Amino acid sequence: MYAVIGRRHGRILHGDMQQGSQTFTVTAVLPVIESFNFSQEIRKQTSGMAIPQLLFSHWEIIDIDPFWVPNTEEEYSLFGVKADTENRALNYMNQVRRRKGLSVDEKIVEHAEKQRTLTRNK
Repeated sequence: MYAVIGRRHGRILHGDMQQGSQTFTVTAVLPVIESFNFSQEIRKQTSGMAIPQLLFSHWEIIDIDPFWVPNTEEEYSLFGVKADTENRALNYMNQVRRRKGLSVDEKIVEHAEKQRTLTRNK
């Protein structure tokens, strides 16, 4: 259960055992965009033992620039030329744009090579 919440960028606020029963209650904060198919995944990972209840709590600003690219030597040394680490804000923005049918600035083909047939022409 903790792995699923962590994978979806959630934060666990607290977890308590209910008095007089064998129920363990976990309260966590999860971004709304990460909550899609959360119920199915957590039930699958816990073999149906976890029963999620999603409730909107609050708005929170993601403190990441979606259009950030490395510019200085220090940033290139930390993140590499392409900044291979995933930018969560850009990922969320692109997911919403795809879902709403808006244009997304992504390369469809990144490493294209010349197509060739394996059979020899006679």
